[in-house]
Amino acid sequence: MNNEILKIREQFPILNRMVYGKPFAYLDNAATTQKPTKVVKRVSDYYEWENSNVHRGAHFLSQEATVAFEKARTSVSQFINSSNSSEIIFTKGTTESINLVANSYGNKFLKKDDEILITRMEHHSNIVPWQMLCSRTGAKLKVSPIDFSGEMIMREFEKLLNTKTKIVAITHVSNSLGTINPIKEVIEKAHDAGAVVLIDGAQAVSNLKVDVQELDCDFYCFSGHKMYAPMGIGALYGKENLLDKMDPWQGGGEMIAQVTFDKTTYNEIPFKFEAGTPNVSGALGFEAAIHFLSNIGYDFIVNHKDDLLNYGHNRLAEIAGLKFHGTAKRKTGLISFNIEGVHPYDAAVLLDKLGVAIRTGHLCAQPTVDFYNVPGFIRASFGVYNTREEIDLLCDAIEKVKEILS
Repeated sequence: MNNEILKIREQFPILNRMVYGKPFAYLDNAATTQKPTKVVKRVSDYYEWENSNVHRGAHFLSQEATVAFEKARTSVSQFINSSNSSEIIFTKGTTESINLVANSYGNKFLKKDDEILITRMEHHSNIVPWQMLCSRTGAKLKVSPIDFSGEMIMREFEKLLNTKTKIVAITHVSNSLGTINPIKEVIEKAHDAGAVVLIDGAQAVSNLKVDVQELDCDFYCFSGHKMYAPMGIGALYGKENLLDKMDPWQGGGEMIAQVTFDKTTYNEIPFKFEAGTPNVSGALGFEAAIHFLSNIGYDFIVNHKDDLLNYGHNRLAEIAGLKFHGTAKRKTGLISFNIEGVHPYDAAVLLDKLGVAIRTGHLCAQPTVDFYNVPGFIRASFGVYNTREEIDLLCDAIEKVKEILS
């Protein structure tokens, strides 16, 4: 273990825990990452020293909390290089962000027989909201296929694009396959067809540097808890001209300009999409996580994740009877596989007892798993604190699982 990784690991006390009397390897980072001490401390400091509602109070604590909250919004804006902070809406996470767009944009601009185009590799959060929108509006959901390596079939995607396509919604990095999609090309082709594009960046932001202006996407959403921030906080980026045209999707405090019993007028962006008391502590923890990632640097993060991915594939390929799912030329962050003759759930239970935390099942991507005609995947996913030694522990544990269950 090199000194840089050792320094990173020292910021995560939970990695020193014993599980079933053994040191454990946490390889479930695509589900949620662990939180560094500086993130936990930032949340704690807010509740101990700054706790107050934002944007509303005339007193000192409220003003202090408001300044900190809006500074966090600016940090998120700079993190993904949006043109200004008003294009950043705080949400509970990727799921809520996609639902916001489906309701606020979709309800207003989609009509019967319009089309929404997604891919076969999407997370349920990028499927179900569009199905619900189709039920409300009469629009149609189209699904672009993938091949068995886990890559988009671009010629099929292009065939599905037409003048009826109003929204293209696609994952940047697949949560089940690790595929890095060619989203810049997708965005360009979608725009040529007249569609707006939403990118699900939940798995991307902890693995890749994201620049929404360079990508030219219309919406980009991600979750804090998958990038070392607290749970229950995330962000939706939207182009200012689109957000201005969209109606609020929730009503209440904060999102109003003027309320009478006859009529309500709405606040400016981003506030018209942030009804109610926001997750202030989460936003401040979000900002601390951004600083954590920025201090490490994305050159290091990308190189380290690539090393873990390559080492993991090579080590796992040495194990007889192991089948990979997702072998795209460009991928990051995770490896999905199955063990011949072993149900993935049984493997997960035993791996846990052997001190290795992985994810199993349909991974909230059931259509993807069904495509491979298996009952579920075993997924090992990597954080910036993971090591080759932990991959060795995984491989040793798989050999023991095979001995017990095969």
